[in-house]
Amino acid sequence: MAKVLVPLADGCEELEAVTIIDLLRRAGIEVVTAGLKPGIVSASRGVQLVPDLTLDVALQDDYDMVVLPGGMPGAAHLKDDARIIELLKRMAAAGRYTAAICAAPMVLAEAGVLDGKQATSYPGFLDAVPDVTLSSAAVVQDGKVLTSRGPGTAMDFALTLVEVLTSTDTRQQVEAALVRP
Repeated sequence: MAKVLVPLADGCEELEAVTIIDLLRRAGIEVVTAGLKPGIVSASRGVQLVPDLTLDVALQDDYDMVVLPGGMPGAAHLKDDARIIELLKRMAAAGRYTAAICAAPMVLAEAGVLDGKQATSYPGFLDAVPDVTLSSAAVVQDGKVLTSRGPGTAMDFALTLVEVLTSTDTRQQVEAALVRP
């Protein structure tokens, strides 16, 4: 079974965070949520999220994928956290998956993970990043790096993560249970 880390920072986009966590768990994937600091995370719209662990504790384990929810200032907090940047560098060097949605692809860029890659993000967040080929697609996968546009693409993004980590059949089963049109 795949194991995924979802770091949660104050000001994260709750729709993205909860959609990612929920759909991956529906697929039987082990998801660990980790707050950058101890305690409750206050998301961008005031929703209170309770992480499973602190990031310091979570970093004592290994993961198949790290997924960064967007939202502001949540993505900026992730970008400014040296532990997150180091984790992303280690994941990429080990050939493991890194993923980010909305404003959070800027964190992947800060870690150098997007160099020479195709990616997408919330409009404007990757415009000034050199060596990235920008796409307006809802979800972009370039090797072991996955990016997505924003809250409206969160379900498509999470389902793509499910497919990458499990199988097309599992994605279809999860999606069918959601009764998506």
